[in-house]
Amino acid sequence: MVFISEYPPVPVVDQPIHEAVLGRAAEFGDTPALIDGVSGMTLTYGQLDGFVRRISAAFAEAGMRKGDIVALHSPNTIAYPAVFYAATRTGAAVTTVHPLSTPEEFAKQLADSSARWIVTVSPLLDPARRAAELAGGIEEIFICDKPETGGGGHRSILDMLACTAPEPEVTIDPAVDLAAVPYSSGTTGVPKGVMLTHRNIATNLAQLQPVMPARPGDRILAVLPFFHIYGLTALMNAPLRQGVTVVVLPRFDLEQFLTAIETHRITALYVAPPIVLALAKHPAVDGHDLSSLDHIISAAAPLDAELAEACSRRLGLPPVMQAYGMTELSPGTHVCPRDSHDIPPGAVGKLLPSTEMRILGLDEPGSPGKDLGIGEEGEIAIRGPQVMKGYLGRPDETAAMIDADGWLHTGDIGCVDADGWLHVVDRVKELIKYKGYQVAPAELEAILLTHEAIADAAVIGVYDADGNEVPKAFVVRQAGEAGAALTGDDVMAHVAGQVSPHKKVRRVEFTDAVPRAASGKILRRELRARERSTEPA
Repeated sequence: MVFISEYPPVPVVDQPIHEAVLGRAAEFGDTPALIDGVSGMTLTYGQLDGFVRRISAAFAEAGMRKGDIVALHSPNTIAYPAVFYAATRTGAAVTTVHPLSTPEEFAKQLADSSARWIVTVSPLLDPARRAAELAGGIEEIFICDKPETGGGGHRSILDMLACTAPEPEVTIDPAVDLAAVPYSSGTTGVPKGVMLTHRNIATNLAQLQPVMPARPGDRILAVLPFFHIYGLTALMNAPLRQGVTVVVLPRFDLEQFLTAIETHRITALYVAPPIVLALAKHPAVDGHDLSSLDHIISAAAPLDAELAEACSRRLGLPPVMQAYGMTELSPGTHVCPRDSHDIPPGAVGKLLPSTEMRILGLDEPGSPGKDLGIGEEGEIAIRGPQVMKGYLGRPDETAAMIDADGWLHTGDIGCVDADGWLHVVDRVKELIKYKGYQVAPAELEAILLTHEAIADAAVIGVYDADGNEVPKAFVVRQAGEAGAALTGDDVMAHVAGQVSPHKKVRRVEFTDAVPRAASGKILRRELRARERSTEPA
């Protein structure tokens, strides 16, 4: 059967994303749009809109054109939204980059996306420059700040606010033209550029609004990264579209996080499970007044129902709500409605407006079968206006993800109860989610195999004592002295030197052989079964 949202359909939003988000900036006027949670610097809606227009004029004057790709390589700052919308105003698309990417990882994304421009911050200039050298084809590197030691000849976004050039006049087709190209591993494989059109993102915001509306005086704390599609939507696009004040933090530090909630009277938190864990158990929470909080939503990774209950009970709040989606879905398909009561434990929400879902039987892992009904477990497939345009430069992988009828096959296993709540119970995909960040096993396996003492390797996700999924490597030693001397610490250090911190291998098990099918494909299900068999009863 096809599951249909209980909410009325919403019209497709055929607006460029900067207009869809900032179209009411004049109405909101002097309302604070963005506050730096560390320095207290504030941008009103009127200032944000003006800054976007000036920066876009400077970008256009520099040569940025429709169809270009801009790599935005920065932690959360109050300049991040201004740069994002300024780039889309020129007709360019933004590929968001993890600020802790190694130069090599960054260069791969630059080359794969054909990015021509980089916007970074001065502390990250060295890896940005190195990545630009490795990738080639970069026109210019801009910086968001004005460092005390100078920007090494790189123009600052802050100086662009004085630009007197005319605003670019660009015709954007929201249904076709790209607004963002975040990178995702999808259900399998290495990171791929996800082509999200202006219509994809803007319409998903309209789909979210009836289920999770903003209210006058709402203040949201943006601690999850804007470069991740969850942060880009829930902490930047959606709140700024509705006149909410967004308090920005560059990273998660528990004391800074708690102080910001207390100081700025934060009303809503959009977080990932590790933060829910801290709120539920860390003693530091008791030293802060968090009474301004109205609700908490957790997404990006599965949240344990008992942990969610412990968090809400400690803070005296309604149940922690969940949401579901993926980068390829712009990202939202399900959310627990803001005013909902009696949410079933572990439920990730209800279908958003204008969204259809099927639960497909699995004859073999990853092979969808017949349509299933209420209470039956199968692969989740989604159809709606938020489904991505496709993977950049990868038509075959796009076709493997989205079928001929427009259904995107998520690789997640779920079931729907009689009241329409979705429960995600497992994954058929290989992707590991470490604290909400995506980690592709194939990428780590390729790095492992470059070690001279490793003959073969496979990576799966396992759970640590705190319930976080972490990468574990099964390693086959090479014959000879080098292999015999190889230790788990050696393996982890080899990977750690070549990847971002969230991608590190955190456990190692040596094995005689990696199980593989006749085609050579790693049989991860056997490794997972082996892992389960060693877990304590």
